[in-house]
Amino acid sequence: MKSDSSVIRALCVAALIAGVSPVTIAQEGPKVGFVSTERLLRDAVPAKAAQQKLQVEFSKREKEMQEMAARLKQLSEKFDRDAPVLAESDRVRRQREIADLEKDFQRRQREFREDLNQRRNEELAQVVEGAERVIRQIAEKERFDFILQEAVYVSPRVDITERVLKALSDPAAGK
Repeated sequence: MKSDSSVIRALCVAALIAGVSPVTIAQEGPKVGFVSTERLLRDAVPAKAAQQKLQVEFSKREKEMQEMAARLKQLSEKFDRDAPVLAESDRVRRQREIADLEKDFQRRQREFREDLNQRRNEELAQVVEGAERVIRQIAEKERFDFILQEAVYVSPRVDITERVLKALSDPAAGK
């Protein structure tokens, strides 16, 4: 366990790096805030709008993938029922058709996931950028020394997530 003086010393070094006067920190203690990134990405108005936008953008392709999966399942089940009475050439032909359809399905599914992940990352990057701008504005306006985004424990008195969420819900926020 660190002593109080070693904690203050560490905060002073961090303050120097951040450009804050270590004398102020030693005398008053640092003004620290916390923002839950997880909550911002889940509850912020821009995050919800991004999720809705992605849903609309990818719903048609998702439905096509579901239909293709159902068709593949139907063909496989029909083949399993018919296989004992099929001629060898018909059995081989149908197996090939099913295998080709399954490869096509897997390829399309992989492309769908890649496209969705890429678009999700693009949309979330915009949300994060806006959130960081708002966090910076709050930090400067209220003279925070540090704003943390990850912590093992956070006291509700330093958690400013709700203020950031409110600022993000304002269309003029971060402009």
